[in-house]
Amino acid sequence: SMGMASNRRIGTVVLAVACLAVVAGTGWSLFGKRSDSQAGTAPGETTASIGSAARSLGPSGLPIPRFVSLKAEKVNVRRGPSSDHAVSWVFNRKGMPVEIVAEFENWRRIRDSDGEEGWILQNMLSGKRTVVVAPWRQGQAMSLFRDARAEAGLVAKLSAGVVAEVEACNGTWCRITAAGYDGWVEQSMLWGVYPGESVD
Repeated sequence: SMGMASNRRIGTVVLAVACLAVVAGTGWSLFGKRSDSQAGTAPGETTASIGSAARSLGPSGLPIPRFVSLKAEKVNVRRGPSSDHAVSWVFNRKGMPVEIVAEFENWRRIRDSDGEEGWILQNMLSGKRTVVVAPWRQGQAMSLFRDARAEAGLVAKLSAGVVAEVEACNGTWCRITAAGYDGWVEQSMLWGVYPGESVD
């Protein structure tokens, strides 16, 4: 069954590369993870208030699940919580958002926007909040507005799959910066923030 999972992943990667190269101009690594340079991120893990999502505290004292971002340009994702475990894939994009779903000592089990899970060393993660714009809408563009309302003037159209930094979220809208643009997008169009979550 491992061979089939591997083949499925490679097939998905080839299709995704073909789509994203045209849509977002985003590079991809051999292991199917996005690879572009991104501005530096601040260290440390932080927490934010979430509407009604059920979360518990992990051994670190921080909520699980929670979103963080990748601190390094190259991050190995392993099959288990130690360096003895094999590398499942490699992220090649600093600033990508990931969701921490479990903790074990200095390891964090993460889930990416494709739903894939694996283990990453805690010091490879940053509390800086980032999002992926509507990764489930390949080939489409989302509107970035001047203000937190659909009637506000259009700032730009962002391709699905673009990674953006989160400036603030009010539970319905998020102010993000991406590709030199700054504006508001509907929170439901972002992967990396929870529904109803406030971020400041």
